[in-house]
Amino acid sequence: MSFGSTMVRLRNEKGVYQKELASYLKVSIGTVSNYEKDRHFPDQATLCKIAEYFGVTVDYLLERNSFRYNPEELCRPFTDNYTVSDFINISLDLSPKRRNSLTEYALLLKLQERTEAAGD
Repeated sequence: MSFGSTMVRLRNEKGVYQKELASYLKVSIGTVSNYEKDRHFPDQATLCKIAEYFGVTVDYLLERNSFRYNPEELCRPFTDNYTVSDFINISLDLSPKRRNSLTEYALLLKLQERTEAAGD
């Protein structure tokens, strides 16, 4: 995936138009379009603003890693007693078989949540 296609995906996920993003970045709609078509690349300051707007890291935008969330999210409460980082560490301590089971269960929960939300 390219920088532009990542940007398009994030913008669509957030449900915003190029016009809204352009206004936030203080650039033209054409400039946003050029970023998304990989015709131009934002300068460092704009790249940081894009990452901030979408709540991802610059490394994620640049495809340097697949962890899309700001590292500060790791300190966020995951449950009453555990942070996101705690949960990751617990997960990494599991055997590969148990990790697969945990992943399958999490995906099932996610599917159930979507199904329940669609029924509301």
